[in-house]
Amino acid sequence: MPFGKIEGKAFEVIHGDYVTLTDGTGIVHIAPAYGEDDSLVAKQNGITFINLVDKSGKFVNEVEPWAGRFVRDCNEDICKWLAKENKLFSKEKHLHSYPHCWRCDTPLLYYPKESWFVAMSKLRNELVENNNKVNWYPDTIRTGRFGKFLENVIDWGISRDRYWGTPLPIWTCEDENCGHQECIGSIKELKEKGINVPDDIELHKPYIDDVILKCPKCGKKMHRAKEVIDCWFDSGSMPFAQWHYPFENEEMFKNNFPAGFISEAVDQTRGWFYTLTALGTALFGRTPFENCIVLGHVLDEKGQKMSKSKGNGVDPMVLLDQVGADSTRWHFYTCSSPWLPTRLGIKNVQETQRGFLSTLWNVYSFYVLYAEIDKFNPLKYKDFKITNIMDKWIISKLNTLVKEVDEKLDKYDITSAALKIEDFTDELSNWYVRRNRERFWSQELNDEKIGAYVTLYNVLVTLSKVAAPFVPFITDEIYQNLVVNLDKEAKESVHLCLWPNVDENAIDLKLEKEMDLAYKIVKLGRSSRNLSNIKNRQPLAKMLISINTLPKYYEEIIKEELNVKQIELGADMSKYVDFEIKPNLPVLGKQYGKLIPKIKEEIAKKNQMDLANKVKNGEVQEIEVDGIKIELNVENLLVTMQGKEGFAFSGEGEIGVVLDTNITKELKEEGFLREILSKVQNMRKEKGFEVLDHIILYVAGNETIEKIIKENENQIKHDTLATKIVYHEEREDYITNNINGESLDIDMVVV
Repeated sequence: MPFGKIEGKAFEVIHGDYVTLTDGTGIVHIAPAYGEDDSLVAKQNGITFINLVDKSGKFVNEVEPWAGRFVRDCNEDICKWLAKENKLFSKEKHLHSYPHCWRCDTPLLYYPKESWFVAMSKLRNELVENNNKVNWYPDTIRTGRFGKFLENVIDWGISRDRYWGTPLPIWTCEDENCGHQECIGSIKELKEKGINVPDDIELHKPYIDDVILKCPKCGKKMHRAKEVIDCWFDSGSMPFAQWHYPFENEEMFKNNFPAGFISEAVDQTRGWFYTLTALGTALFGRTPFENCIVLGHVLDEKGQKMSKSKGNGVDPMVLLDQVGADSTRWHFYTCSSPWLPTRLGIKNVQETQRGFLSTLWNVYSFYVLYAEIDKFNPLKYKDFKITNIMDKWIISKLNTLVKEVDEKLDKYDITSAALKIEDFTDELSNWYVRRNRERFWSQELNDEKIGAYVTLYNVLVTLSKVAAPFVPFITDEIYQNLVVNLDKEAKESVHLCLWPNVDENAIDLKLEKEMDLAYKIVKLGRSSRNLSNIKNRQPLAKMLISINTLPKYYEEIIKEELNVKQIELGADMSKYVDFEIKPNLPVLGKQYGKLIPKIKEEIAKKNQMDLANKVKNGEVQEIEVDGIKIELNVENLLVTMQGKEGFAFSGEGEIGVVLDTNITKELKEEGFLREILSKVQNMRKEKGFEVLDHIILYVAGNETIEKIIKENENQIKHDTLATKIVYHEEREDYITNNINGESLDIDMVVV
């Protein structure tokens, strides 16, 4: 080699286990000065070290043809020089990954330099042992990404050639023959050993660089090393440095060490998580935290990494202004586990806002609306004993919720805890409030109405406490109005309240199970109606349910909710449902291509409903074809279940429900009545009438519908607070409404 002076071994073929035979010739050149793997394998084989590039990335003077030029600009000229010297075997372009600056995207050069190191490799076993005592969420960080990193930990290059930072507190004797070094551990020690230390010494550059120590070995001057410490050392020092320990606050430090919980993003496995573990192990023999939730990165709406260059970042202030902090928080809690990447955008968070938060606020608003009408004060009924089964059910569910959320949070399972709250709020709104509206509408403040008020009040107050750590603003708003405004002795904020106590005596798991079953059946029934495009206001004759037993009370609830006249239990679904089960060819075809016809025959021999339900429930069924046992599951079978003509089917697990969708003349007329009531009630809201306003109702334009109104006039008056219904009067303010395909003009005025 004509450039540079070589001393020692060089230009030899050595073994490197990171070189593969699958790419190229299986032999590569190495540059020990510019690559970590190359440097390690060179040291292992005694290859000499040579550096022909300066700190600015340019060739040094010894490399005469390209001296002073940036190395990446010389590629083409080097190839020409090799060809001219008859040393070029082949020239071709090769696409490969290369490190770039994360800020400006310019290519980087690895460069050799002298550094100060902490010998972490000597603590490798202790690091691994301490890490295994930490509860990581997810645990794969402990055993995988972080654990593997510690198993292969290398010495920590702790020095940086920068101005800003914590100065490296190492002084070296100026006499090269002496070379004595000292690491100073405190201002007191610095003043004891320093020659010119001011009383008010500033420990940062440039002031600390002026401090000179006297060498205890030879008596000459000692000067500080020019480097500063890696800033990650500062972050890892946080557990003790925040208390200025060990110089003061010893008791405070001991009371707070180790931390019960920390959290940061997944990239901190080689950042903060590591420096905490490294310093904790080196100084205190343990990791300075007990539990850690590792957060995934936040991506844009399309799942792309946010960056300034792409312009796809989400402005947090815009997000907070448009959808609020609570919505943003709830989105992060519920969209996925914390350690998975999260897509973030205005639309994502708006969906969250329309779900849980809107539901919670609507239930709260419902209570406030009717409580204000009745001037209801729940403090007067603290000892009221609830007897209504729906009240007992929601109170049982509430106490179960408090218990389960507490257990989830103890295990740092934030997502499951939040989803429990969301599910409960959905049931509170779409089941409890929906089923008990008429109790609130009652004109008389009787025990039934008082029970409904007391129950919903207690549920909202307790729910605000349970949800407060998740959505602090909306819950405190609810608490301020429901509690602080009524009880002057109450805590001034929900965030100053203790976590709710669980009343085990109020939990009735049997009741919860039965009511949950009824609610599930109702949801399946609603799904069947949607499939048939039949509104819930249209009565149906019959509903058939696959389960054999259900208490009479719940049958009545289901009939009311789904607007059906009759329920039949223990129904044979095969009489009303067509089942189609066939092989998923892309899956089964790959494994058993030629056997597919016989597989279809074996599938057809089985009870189709039984097979469909078992597969849908995640069970595995086995068949045998030509002596080969084949497992059938949800992945390799395509299962479709559809109601036969005149019936609508929905199923979940072992529960199947069928609605008889044949509508008689009587049922159709009743459907008209319910639709009329709905249109009138909606018009009351649109006109801004108060809940208790009485009206005169005007209808015109459809004799068929008017006949139905006349036949049911008393019920319509009662339900809509109409004192009188007027027919065919000429008016300018009629609004034409669609009543199940028929037109009807409606108007109303407040009496």
